[in-house]
Parts: sequence; structure tokens; C-alpha cells
Amino acid sequence: MIWDWVRTEALPGRRVTGVRELTGGFSNHNVAISTDDGNTYVLRRYRGRNACAVEAALARRLAGVVPVPEVVAADETGRLAGEPALLSRFRPGRPLSDVLASADAGVAEQCGRAVGLTLARIGTVSFEAPGFFADASLTPGPPGVEPAAGLDDFVQRCLAQGDAAGHLTAGEQRALREHAARATALLVAVHGCRLLVHSDYNPKNLLVDADHGRWRVTAVLDWEFAFSGPPLVDVGNMLRDPRPPGFAEAFVGGFRDAGGGLPPDWRELSAALDLYALADFLTRPPEHRYFQRALHRIRELLARTG
Repeated sequence: MIWDWVRTEALPGRRVTGVRELTGGFSNHNVAISTDDGNTYVLRRYRGRNACAVEAALARRLAGVVPVPEVVAADETGRLAGEPALLSRFRPGRPLSDVLASADAGVAEQCGRAVGLTLARIGTVSFEAPGFFADASLTPGPPGVEPAAGLDDFVQRCLAQGDAAGHLTAGEQRALREHAARATALLVAVHGCRLLVHSDYNPKNLLVDADHGRWRVTAVLDWEFAFSGPPLVDVGNMLRDPRPPGFAEAFVGGFRDAGGGLPPDWRELSAALDLYALADFLTRPPEHRYFQRALHRIRELLARTG
């Protein structure tokens, strides 16, 4: 049914000449579609949470702000396609994760600066309140919610609901709760922030390319987790894992130079905000790679902070 929608509704008058799977898209299924007029598109099918309406609305709002794939067609409810589906124009570029895997210091610095500049531009988009998006209106909600509040309770729930007990010692769990309590108090400083947050801003969701010898961001992908809140969430995400020499410093410098807000304690704040994601990963199955990564990063965090 979905291919009928592609041919008759999304791309009428064009013939599909090729289909290939795309890497990435851990929560969704993405394929590249070639047509007889020489164009290429990306069909996004939603495996779990249906974020089609939100992603389509954000793509339209971000046009001219940062490079995002142009929406060609969207069936937000799946009424015509049989399932929620989003068709966008294919964007050129290489995954930043692939580029950084073999980057020298010069390439890493250029990419870092470009990624920081792009993040600062994302943060120029503001909303009336903090909160989460539920539909194409991009109205943050529910009313009165503060995304950066209650970290201590969130960590406690993740420890209780996940399989952390079999992998973190009782002492490590206690230390994590104590750290979360301290971080909760620290995060009061970012309450009320109502800027656009990608919430999965890392190298696998960024395409880059060299333009006349200078690396630039050609697309920011996968906006399904975006919300209204503090951009330091994305800073913490990008700096969570080790990066090639020169990348992190250039990323921070590019972000700051383009107007991104970095208070004196930004490192502590961004790490505290990133703990939401690390704790959430503890609710994944133990064999999941994100579960194992979260254990490693949490142990590093506790070692640094005592």
C-alpha cells in the first residue's frame, strides 16, 4: 500500500527506478528512492513512535535556518499510505561519524566548527514555553512542564525499571542517585529555556561535505526527539563520546562564536542534561549496545565527579 502512495500521491507522474536501504535510522526505516527524472528521495517509515507530523513541521520551519531535507509529501496518520510516512529530497553528504573515523586534526577541527555553528543556528528557533511537541502545531506541552526538572526522580525510575541492578553495583547505583540529586539542583539554572533542541545531535545524524576544501554541514537528520528547552542538551550529546583531537574545542568555539549561550558552568550543565539520555539507555535490554555504552559512560561520570 505504501508504494502505491509513493507512486500516485507523493511522486505522481514519475517512475521509480531504484530503491536502496540507508544506514542509520535506528528507530525508523529509511530507503533512498531514485526516479526516472534523475532525482533521489528518502522514504521514512515510522517503526515505533509516530513523529511524522512533528518532523515534517520542523523541516518546514527550519528551511533557510539550517540544512534539512525538504519535505515532498507526508502522510502523517497513514490514511493513504497504510502507515505514517514521510518523503523528502535526498541531501548530499557523508555521515559525520564516517568522516571522523579517519579524520586528521585539520578535518576534525573544520567539522567541529561547522557542527557548532549549525547547533547555534538551531538555537535561534524559539517557542512560547518549554515542553514537548505532539503534532504539527509544534506547541510545546503539556502546559507547565519543565523538561529539565526532576532528573533525580527520572534516574530513580530508570534504575528501578531497567536491568541496571544486574550490571551496576549497589554502591554505583547509590552514587548515581546522589549525583543525580546534585545535578537536579544545578539544572534549575536552565529552567524556562524554550529554544529548539534536536535531542539526538551527534555524528550519526549529521551529513557533511567538503566545499572547496572546507567542510560544512549539509544536513541535520532525524528530528523525532526534538523539543523546546535548553540547547545545552545537544552540547552534552555531542561531547558524550570521545572525538578526534581538535573536534571538541572547535565545536565549542563555533557554537560560541555563532551566538550559542555557554554559561561558566556549561560543562557541568550539559553533562547533567545528558544524564537523562544515559539513564534512559539503562532501560534497554542488556545486550543492546546503548545499554553497554551507558554503563561505561556512567562509570566514567562517577569517577570524574566522585
